[in-house]
Amino acid sequence: MVGQHNALPRQATKRMQSIAQTVPLVAKADKSVLIGRGISGLVVLFMLFDGVSKVVVEQHVVKAMTELGWPLEQTVGLGILVIACTAIYIIPRTSVAGAILLTGFLGGATAAKVRIEEASAFFSIAMGVLVWLGLFLRDERLRALLPVRR
Repeated sequence: MVGQHNALPRQATKRMQSIAQTVPLVAKADKSVLIGRGISGLVVLFMLFDGVSKVVVEQHVVKAMTELGWPLEQTVGLGILVIACTAIYIIPRTSVAGAILLTGFLGGATAAKVRIEEASAFFSIAMGVLVWLGLFLRDERLRALLPVRR
């Protein structure tokens, strides 16, 4: 043992090299994606509020349904419908289908309000535009499908 200062096997004395790479935990989101998520978040909050208020049949919903000429028996069904459409919009894989469904729902709301000449019809039109604007800004596939020329 005298003179053997290195009793470790030859393999153990070799310098180990790492092949690991530094991977960021969170990819930086583009500014337009963040804005799109914010817009979509506001749309989702409003639509969920609208749906839940229909399901629990709040007093202001009863008044609005009566003014629009909708049977009160359809209130809960419409609430469930808007919640379901919003849920489909939230899921990234089905967000385009959700946007189409929400556009149809908001189009029906617009038609009902235009029929009685109510000025708030523009609100449902604006919500429909925001549905698509939020999705356009947050979904790269949609931006590739509909490129904006500068």
